[in-house]
Amino acid sequence: MDPDINHADIEEEIFAYIKKKFKVSPEYPQTRRLYYAAFHHRDNKKQFALLADMPKNRPSLNGENTVTVLNVKISDPLFTDLLLQRVGFFKGYPVGRSGWLAIALDGMVPFEEIRSWLDESYIATASNETRYKLRPPKEWVIPANPKYYDVQAAFDKSDEIDWKQGKGIKTGDTVFMYVAAPVSAILYKCRVTETGIPFRFDNGEVRMSSIMKIKLLKRYAPDKFTFDILGKEYGIFAVRGPRGIPKSLSDALK
Repeated sequence: MDPDINHADIEEEIFAYIKKKFKVSPEYPQTRRLYYAAFHHRDNKKQFALLADMPKNRPSLNGENTVTVLNVKISDPLFTDLLLQRVGFFKGYPVGRSGWLAIALDGMVPFEEIRSWLDESYIATASNETRYKLRPPKEWVIPANPKYYDVQAAFDKSDEIDWKQGKGIKTGDTVFMYVAAPVSAILYKCRVTETGIPFRFDNGEVRMSSIMKIKLLKRYAPDKFTFDILGKEYGIFAVRGPRGIPKSLSDALK
């Protein structure tokens, strides 16, 4: 424990950080136990952080009777196991559910790292809608069928076109466009510049309720990322809708 660390200052920093970034104020549950301050999502009401006084008779704690800890939810069990081997990290207290981790606010864990685990906990406990908004940019492969739309001609006229909104795709994502037979290859790398644009279309074969705008960033030779190469080298055997891509393909496409 660092004697120069003021626990109250760390708590105030945590409160200020949560208030500024997540727009959430603490709640103080009625309990017979020691000090609690809980933070919940505004939409799904799930808890993403809990400050509590943990007894000092826990392993590797000594000195004072209690230490204040910050409980956070970690989505990856591997990270949880690794962190529990470090000084200042404990199984969640008094949270009795898996995936929760207690971080001692005694100066052993830097505030910069505490913030990162707060961010992780907020995302891990968020609703699907909130998680979608917060997730970092993602890379996708999306299909284009020349039978319905001449995308090659469209990109020859403009470097930004409208496209059918792909499920899960958001502004800032990267899409690699796979053009179906007779091309059967990835031809374009694009950035998604706008999503969720209302658009109704139904010709019996193609249905759309919204579209997105995509901007051309790069062209690929038709023999570079063919259907056969995608299957043999990257394990992609079909592109029937938006799908994520393996890191090996991502690296090759760059």
